[in-house]
Amino acid sequence: MSQYDFRFERGSDGVAVLTFDRPETLNSLTFDIYGQLERLFLELEEDEAVKAIVLTGHGRGFCSGGSVEDIIGPLLETELDGTLTFTRMTGAVVRNMLRLGKPIVAAVNGIAAGAGAVLALASDIRVLSQSAKFAFLFTKVGLTGADMGAAWLLPKVIGTGRAMELLLLGDKVAADECLRIGLANRVVPDDQVLAESLALARRLAAGPGLALAMTKKMVWNEWPMDLEAAIEQEAQAQALLLRAHDHREFYNAWMERRDPRFLGR
Repeated sequence: MSQYDFRFERGSDGVAVLTFDRPETLNSLTFDIYGQLERLFLELEEDEAVKAIVLTGHGRGFCSGGSVEDIIGPLLETELDGTLTFTRMTGAVVRNMLRLGKPIVAAVNGIAAGAGAVLALASDIRVLSQSAKFAFLFTKVGLTGADMGAAWLLPKVIGTGRAMELLLLGDKVAADECLRIGLANRVVPDDQVLAESLALARRLAAGPGLALAMTKKMVWNEWPMDLEAAIEQEAQAQALLLRAHDHREFYNAWMERRDPRFLGR
């Protein structure tokens, strides 16, 4: 029996595919799934067999967010401290995704709503099917649009003005509009979304893992910095990578007229 309430498959190419697998509810999330995601994204840092992750959904939806029956109903009967424990756990999922030193590609194959929209947002690259839609619908159910780090992350991806509109109104945003405003990296035909995402993930998995991890870390670390601090942090990081194995391997491969064999260190 699987240890997860979703499918998680490691490939021999270094790519793991996480598939939300509750298609009868458009892959809604439960308390258990949130907890499993929190732990998994933390543990993947030490999983040497996984170099990149693809996040997708089974059926017509990517993820419709928290289950009304399994989460919202029980939470209404919970004391404040229990509710806060839950909201901290959901935020920890996103925190662990952003801190993970391995790229995450979201293959958004249908509706990404509520928490599902935030999980796709927290991925490093988003590939959308033509029929996919985003909806940060928290305010439509009487909750703050600032959930799971969305109010911190979304303005950084699409700008404050557009982020404010999406978080306040909670309207559905079609794939082409997501591409136009920068929420999607690519939009492809519905039957190609997983293949396109896997191709990107395989390319990343075969690349210099330490360089990719440092790039991801620096992008997020530099947001609160001023220019001088950011330039100094980049100087220190680049000095370390200039002395790392993968950069030396690039040089040796260049001199020997062959393809480099990166080891991620």
